[in-house]
Amino acid sequence: MAREDYEVVIGLEVHCELSTKTKIFCSCSAEFGGEPNTHCCPICMAMPGTLPVLNEKVVEYAVKAGLATNCTIEKNSKNDRKNYFYPDLPKSYQISQFDKPLCYDGYVNIETEDGEKRIRIERIHIEEDAGKLNHDEYGRGTFVDLNRAGVPLIEIVSKPDLRSAEEVEKYLRKLKSIFEDIEVSDCKMEQGSLRADVNVSVRKKGSKEFGTRTETKNMNSFRSIVREIEYEAERQIEELEAGNTITQETLRWDDISGRTFTMRDKEDAEDYRYFPEPDLVSIQVSDEYIENIRKSLPELPESRKKRYLSEYKLTEKAANFVVSSKYYSNLFEEATKICNNPKTVGNMIMSDVARILNEREEEPEDLKFTGKELGELVILIDKGTISSAIAKKVLQELFNEVKMPSEIIEEKGWVQISDEGAIKEVVVKILENNPQSIADYKAGKDKALGFLVGQAMKETKGKANPQLLNKLFLEELNK
Repeated sequence: MAREDYEVVIGLEVHCELSTKTKIFCSCSAEFGGEPNTHCCPICMAMPGTLPVLNEKVVEYAVKAGLATNCTIEKNSKNDRKNYFYPDLPKSYQISQFDKPLCYDGYVNIETEDGEKRIRIERIHIEEDAGKLNHDEYGRGTFVDLNRAGVPLIEIVSKPDLRSAEEVEKYLRKLKSIFEDIEVSDCKMEQGSLRADVNVSVRKKGSKEFGTRTETKNMNSFRSIVREIEYEAERQIEELEAGNTITQETLRWDDISGRTFTMRDKEDAEDYRYFPEPDLVSIQVSDEYIENIRKSLPELPESRKKRYLSEYKLTEKAANFVVSSKYYSNLFEEATKICNNPKTVGNMIMSDVARILNEREEEPEDLKFTGKELGELVILIDKGTISSAIAKKVLQELFNEVKMPSEIIEEKGWVQISDEGAIKEVVVKILENNPQSIADYKAGKDKALGFLVGQAMKETKGKANPQLLNKLFLEELNK
């Protein structure tokens, strides 16, 4: 059967490190980095006789995340032991949550080609992160760094509602945007603050039965997640078409070869032998506690999008893009206050800023310039001081060194030529050198005008006022 006869079914388990100052069960720093084993103590090293104490801020941040993703909050929750050997977690079990997670039955909406789609969230629970194994390149052994052991996590488990790698990326970006907005996590994927276990299965279209799923662990790059899903779905379809069966297993993704590799058979919940954590009391939250957190929530992407559509008259596409990141939203709002031209700012973020970030393989949080610089850049375009073509060059410079755009164009000599006499000389020269284009234009070929304008822009290194160029060319051609 053809590839299009199959449907891909995807569910995600997203792990998000919380931005608390201390770890989940002790007072050690939860800050990223540090020399190995300098952010640990007898509790997070599981020394005999030590007891965990739950960090109240972890509960607050988890509830905040649950409310921001439309979850119901469990008022009588608890912690559980997940019995699984982590070589970089000294207790040899993980404190997590099993049957009474803090948050459940939530959802977020994503935009697809067919309109808005709801992705259901089964649960959000709190747990501790594991440490890190550093394998010595000279084969002398493996070093254990426990700085990350005990850093607080929330795990967001989706229903299997996702049907493509594109939907997965949109869902993850939506979660990232929400968690950044409510400031529960920095969501720095390169530091492992946001990562996902990706469950993929395939089935014949129209089938109600789910196929056998595989799980690829600890993916922390949008690009890698998209590639992994596309590869794994194709691999499973080829296996089924060859008459083979899919094995339920845990996989590892290799970004260099672009393939998945088997790590181990996939465990189910019963394999973990959960039982209530005896060293921690239950988590009791009141209606008043929940409502106080709800009232503290900032404006979320959904409501911000509606405001951008009504107040700033952005297009649906531009509004969706700008609210996809807290950093884009902040850039947009600050720049718009300065230049009062939301349409140009929104389009510039959606096209030029995003394009350069993509070329540099960076994320919106890596932006070094602010709305102050972007707002002035738009003002310079609106005043006719620089052309749109020069503005793109100025923006590229801003990525390399943060300066006011006016300084950049003065240093580079990029001020737009708006002197009619100077531009008239260029127009006459271009027409003299391109008689065939004159004949083409008079024969009704409108593209000839675009070619002539392009030649003039090249001659002036993009500095000629394009409106004035068009006007003068038309005057000469229509004589």
